[in-house]
Amino acid sequence: MAEAVVSGGGPGLQGSQAPPAPVRCSPGDNLAIHLALERAPRGSVLVVTTDNFVAGDWGEVLTVAAEAAGIVGLVMDGGVRDVAAMTRRRFPVFTRGISVRGTIKASAPSVGQPILMTGVPVAAGDLVIADDDGVVVLPSGRVVDVLAAGEARARKEDDVMARLAQGETTVDLFGLSVWRGRA
Repeated sequence: MAEAVVSGGGPGLQGSQAPPAPVRCSPGDNLAIHLALERAPRGSVLVVTTDNFVAGDWGEVLTVAAEAAGIVGLVMDGGVRDVAAMTRRRFPVFTRGISVRGTIKASAPSVGQPILMTGVPVAAGDLVIADDDGVVVLPSGRVVDVLAAGEARARKEDDVMARLAQGETTVDLFGLSVWRGRA
């Protein structure tokens, strides 16, 4: 099984690795999250879809419950509340928005089954990477190739940074000199 990597995300978020635990909530209903906290293995990152409905699906109570259950982070296309408390607790959260709107607990469409989050399929064997720049989901069958390509790009960017520090310009490094006379 591939792992989820949660890193970045603001103050206090330390890099960690864990299997993603996919969850699908009905809009405005967070019952599936409560059930996922009982079912997800310790060390999991909850990946929750609410079909982009922003309500306060997650807050301080679920943060404390998640920590007690060994959940290491949350990626959700819905909303959260109690942001200051989560920040103090240093719990990693990646979400679409913030909302004080409460939720009900009346349905649980899916816990642990593959989901679509903002049109992207997410399954337990995938790799979920989240940092200050956003969230990416890599299908389990492509993880090795995509990570290798990412490492190659990072090496290339390290070279560019070193050359910039030596005085070269982005115009020269990126082959943009033809534009000097056109702008």
